[in-house]
Amino acid sequence: MERIPKASYTPEFRAEAVKLVESTGMSVAKAAERLSIPKSSLSNWVRAARAGKLKQVGEHQRAPTELEMELARARRELAEVKQERDLLKKFAAYFAKESR
Repeated sequence: MERIPKASYTPEFRAEAVKLVESTGMSVAKAAERLSIPKSSLSNWVRAARAGKLKQVGEHQRAPTELEMELARARRELAEVKQERDLLKKFAAYFAKESR
């Protein structure tokens, strides 16, 4: 199985996510679920924000290039098409068996 690449979040998104947790009193788990991000990432951001180091989070990450984004899109699309193909094979086998 291929490793899922790490997601890259903007500093503004991180700040808003931390603000959601701190200003509303929502739990980290609930906020992470609502934002569709890993709980551990949000927990790390909240911890960094409380230490005053949120701006330093993700500094070493580089933005994906246009080519990398296109490759990721193509891989997602290929995986979806393969899944559809496999389902169609199963449906064809099922209906072929039913018609006998």
